[in-house]
Amino acid sequence: MDVTAEQFKRCDLIKASGRIDSNTAPQWGEVIEAINEEGRFRIVVDMSDVDFISSAGLRVLINAQKTCKRWNRGELVLAAVPEKIKTVLDLAGFLPLFTIYDDPVAAVGSF
Repeated sequence: MDVTAEQFKRCDLIKASGRIDSNTAPQWGEVIEAINEEGRFRIVVDMSDVDFISSAGLRVLINAQKTCKRWNRGELVLAAVPEKIKTVLDLAGFLPLFTIYDDPVAAVGSF
């Protein structure tokens, strides 16, 4: 899995690619935590190149969403989610917890 983070004026864009499983989820979580520790809580996650997400990856998403939404500071939104990942989110009951955009540009523009 590769993770890149880019800071914009109103939010941060994180692009993940490959498999997000128990081996790579901690690395992904560290990127999100580093952004939160700098006081930034508006995050867009571009999932267009994610092939697989395990329960460990879902846990990172939920924890990040809780941190971002605490005290109305911001939100974590998802962009370009592949259908098979969207199915996993739906089966886990997580779809209502996230705002999902078709492309990263729309997601970044929402902030």
